[in-house]
Amino acid sequence: MRHRFHSLCPYYAMFPERFAEEWIERLTAPGEVVMDPFCGRGTTPFQALLMGRQAVASDVNPVAYCVTKAKTRAPALPVVERRLRVLAKGFAADQWQGVLSGLPEFFHHAFHPDTLAQIAYLRDRLGWRKSDADCMIAAIVLGSLHGESHRSPAYLSNRMPRTISTKPAYSMRYWAAHGCRAPQRDAFSVVRDRLFFRYTTPPPAARGHTWNEDVRKLPELAGRFPGPVSCVVTSPPYLGVTHYGEDQWLRLWFLGGASRPSRGCGSPDDRYHGAARYWAFISDFWRALGAVLAPRAHVVIRLGAHGLHHDDIIDGLKLSARSAERPAKLKTHYVSSIRNRQTDVFRPGSAGCAFEVDCHFAVT
Repeated sequence: MRHRFHSLCPYYAMFPERFAEEWIERLTAPGEVVMDPFCGRGTTPFQALLMGRQAVASDVNPVAYCVTKAKTRAPALPVVERRLRVLAKGFAADQWQGVLSGLPEFFHHAFHPDTLAQIAYLRDRLGWRKSDADCMIAAIVLGSLHGESHRSPAYLSNRMPRTISTKPAYSMRYWAAHGCRAPQRDAFSVVRDRLFFRYTTPPPAARGHTWNEDVRKLPELAGRFPGPVSCVVTSPPYLGVTHYGEDQWLRLWFLGGASRPSRGCGSPDDRYHGAARYWAFISDFWRALGAVLAPRAHVVIRLGAHGLHHDDIIDGLKLSARSAERPAKLKTHYVSSIRNRQTDVFRPGSAGCAFEVDCHFAVT
């Protein structure tokens, strides 16, 4: 049975757990350290824990950090249940009307007033960076914050994609044109139901190490690693494809960010419009890895790009790998076309990314 934590929060541009599983099985032994410095929804570190490896992860995106930390440092279910009961007991809807009145118009169309008050309360009360229980509750909310609510009661919002947050103006036009209204959902009940569903498959006993940091900070974090990294399985941001500050803006708001999408949010690493700047960033990634890799380590990279041929991606990775402290030799590569692209769900006919390249490097 697939572990239900894997799908804790739908996430744009994610690779399947079987990708991580196959490479971890092939390249590492139990007890070795596996890392993903662009961890996204935490597939690599969580799968590593399931397979008896030690897990290290980082991501500049707070959403990725929250979800990965929840999955790799999951508290026992009774602990999370107890915390949720305390939160539910402390909620008083009338105390949040002032907060709601200060939110942009989008929020009043996106959520039922009762649901929005509960969401605003949880946003204020959850100490998700310090408490593992609060982090798990926050991650569950992130996974339910928006989605196809006309199809599933697990989503709190008016009709939206589950992987990205559509822009406010577009969303309100769509809802008006299609007569969509936000459903009345009890956020505490939704979180409780989702917890029971996810914990059907118990979390691993081992715990991972996760940081909300830019990949270039790895040398500063090396002293806090459980050991040298034997294998990296990762997927850096794709050139010209996505930007988390825009596409995850509503989840970022729930975690304490701005109430409007912003391309200037956080690090610019998620999308560069020029290939030269992009490959400079990938070279920085290789240089940072040198501080944490074990001798004879392996680096597996899945990468795509809008506007580049797959040979350009392979050549770019090979050239940027020369920036590493130790030589990294390309052992194998595989090119696959992307079918059933996630962007087709909410942007039919968009250009997007048509293929991905998997590259396995051996570090000597």
